[in-house]
Amino acid sequence: MPQVVIIGANGQLGTDLQLALRGCRVIGLSHADLDVRDAARAREVISRHRPDVLINTSAFQRVDACEDEPGMAFAVNAVAAYELARLARALDCILVHFSSDYVFDGRERTPYAEDALPNPLNVYGTSKLAGEYLVGHFCPRHFVIRTSGLYGVVGSRSKGGNFVETMIRLGKSGAPVRVVADQVSSPTASVDLAAAMAALVQRADQVPYGVYHVTNAGQCSWHEFAQAIFELSEMQVDVSPITSDELGAKALRPAFSVLDHQRWLQAGFQELRPWRDALRDYLRTPRPERRRIGEA
Repeated sequence: MPQVVIIGANGQLGTDLQLALRGCRVIGLSHADLDVRDAARAREVISRHRPDVLINTSAFQRVDACEDEPGMAFAVNAVAAYELARLARALDCILVHFSSDYVFDGRERTPYAEDALPNPLNVYGTSKLAGEYLVGHFCPRHFVIRTSGLYGVVGSRSKGGNFVETMIRLGKSGAPVRVVADQVSSPTASVDLAAAMAALVQRADQVPYGVYHVTNAGQCSWHEFAQAIFELSEMQVDVSPITSDELGAKALRPAFSVLDHQRWLQAGFQELRPWRDALRDYLRTPRPERRRIGEA
């Protein structure tokens, strides 16, 4: 039974990971327990637990805010990843580190393979790519997991919720909802990603280390995702498509960032279920369990 330390254990993915890894000895470290920017503290706390597997879910992921705070983005997404990689190597443990579809520029129209050439368009993607390279170089026993569009019952602490709950809240307001239709990816339920990581942990020494793409199957635009949210919630909402230019976000986003899962499948793991099935189950979760950070 491996001993697993989860950094960011009270976040969206960390919460689901703790549930999915109940067959392991799990030590969950919240931001209050450990700020990954404090390398000395991280070494002290993590070394004390002697993990077999170290899972890093921490990230500075407010994409537009990264444009204004590149120092913070690189401190959390790159420098902290470097320090954790060095620590994992010193402890001879496996490091599982999460990255993003935003390492790609979105100019392709077929899903990106793991060995496709990255070319991020924004500070967030650049900082995540730097973290990938540092983890890969300094920790031989590593898994870099690229995923996209995460949503879960706890919600993203840094974003104050998730896209699904934001859409439901806007839909209930009665006002028209406008959502970008020219950005296509694969929305991913954090409960499904967590289950996939539990399977990975159980076989971690039997599969090749390196980069893997893990998302729910299928693809859609954010506008199509919003339409599905309202349809499955049985809400009548006027939801209109807009372009990224009309949205006017500070950071550029890739127009197409769907990830190919071939390497994950070749390693003997199962394809995650289609995004629409995952969304349907999420929406069936009892309302008190689907809360944004800070709500009762």
